[in-house]
Amino acid sequence: MADGNSARAGGFADTTIHVDVKDYYGKVLKNSTDLKSNACVPPAKPIPAFIRQALKKVHPEVTARYYGCGLVVPECLEGCRILDLGSGSGRDCYMLSQLVGEKGHITGIDMTEEQLDVARTYVDYHAKEFGYKKPNVSFVQGYIEALTEAGLEKSSFDIIISNCVVNLSPDKKRVLAEAYSVLKDGGELYFSDVYSSGRLTEEIKNHKVLWGECLGGALWWKDLLQLAGEVGFSPPRLVTASVLSVDNKELQDILGDYKFVSATYRLFKVPKGNTQPRRVIYNGSITGVEDSFQFDCRYTFKVDNVVEVDGELAAILTQSRFAEDFTFQPPGEPCGAEPKAGIVDPFELVLQLKKQSPGSATGGCCSTQSAACCK
Repeated sequence: MADGNSARAGGFADTTIHVDVKDYYGKVLKNSTDLKSNACVPPAKPIPAFIRQALKKVHPEVTARYYGCGLVVPECLEGCRILDLGSGSGRDCYMLSQLVGEKGHITGIDMTEEQLDVARTYVDYHAKEFGYKKPNVSFVQGYIEALTEAGLEKSSFDIIISNCVVNLSPDKKRVLAEAYSVLKDGGELYFSDVYSSGRLTEEIKNHKVLWGECLGGALWWKDLLQLAGEVGFSPPRLVTASVLSVDNKELQDILGDYKFVSATYRLFKVPKGNTQPRRVIYNGSITGVEDSFQFDCRYTFKVDNVVEVDGELAAILTQSRFAEDFTFQPPGEPCGAEPKAGIVDPFELVLQLKKQSPGSATGGCCSTQSAACCK
């Protein structure tokens, strides 16, 4: 249990889980080689060249203390204010610092003093490395369940990211509600996390090592959909997913038949309504994805191609930071392939990706299967 010396952010106090997680990431783990499973190791997949270059400029000590499970780099970042939930040693913050530019700003929040000490040590180093007159990165000690209590203003961020951290919280709904509160209208929560194939047993959830390894606190993926809706977010859009292997017999025996994926979702703070499907044209104006922009696992937009999107996505594109990157046509008759919002099972997506050839388009009426239907 948390003792009287537990850290606090306003009225929010440590739970036993918070104490255990801080101890695990502050004292037990000294670098990524100390992890006891593969759950918090990023999957091997191609990383765009401009992101690889940004990562190369991050100080080696910061990178060595990185425990993320995915790559959390949304698009269209120039000048944005971004919050990183559970920023740890600051690797993602310093990478994104370069992508938002000197006029943008990155805030990292973490509850672990040892991790924050590493992150703060290199604030000035990175500003100089990036050629900035002053740092555009700052770090706050606090809880992801209590963002406003930590001093973060409501409706103040364009984007919130998180990398393999939400699963470490005992109160996921509160995390989502706080994120919703500090996002601007039209803002996005873009995060990678670990999800399970079913609701986990109490034995698994009470196992300290499994929780610290990002497995014991994993949400059943269907529960994310419900919680997101309850706090006000648009339905989660699945971007990508990959299977996680534990590769630790002792831990696998406890986990039994449960399976886990690392999945990236995007959630938006936009008004709800009966938005009609729209035909949209991507203008090719987003840095790094000028020719083709994969929004999620259903929709990949090729520059100057007309695509009919579902009503939910139409609402997101028209009311978010992406509005200026698309040309919107009036609603019209469907053209060949009915746009679908739908729910995507991340475990099924993994199987589809194995069968799918690299670079194939998904979703919309003007995919590779019907590219000329809306011309």
